[in-house]
Amino acid sequence: MKTSELRARDVINIVNGKRLGLVADLELDLDQGRILAIVIPGPGRFFGLFGKEKDYVIPWEKIAKIGDDVILVDV
Repeated sequence: MKTSELRARDVINIVNGKRLGLVADLELDLDQGRILAIVIPGPGRFFGLFGKEKDYVIPWEKIAKIGDDVILVDV
């Protein structure tokens, strides 16, 4: 899977069904060659800018399922 494909999917919290947004960035462990977390801009933020809300940083272990259209997370 390409990172561009990952970034095109909505992220949904399976705990409450809330749409969190789109993946804006990834935290990587370059030594191990793996993804540590996905980063989603907080509410009211535009491309990670122009807002006071903190970003959602969701550890890779909290991803329940990556589907064709959405990423389901358990947070």
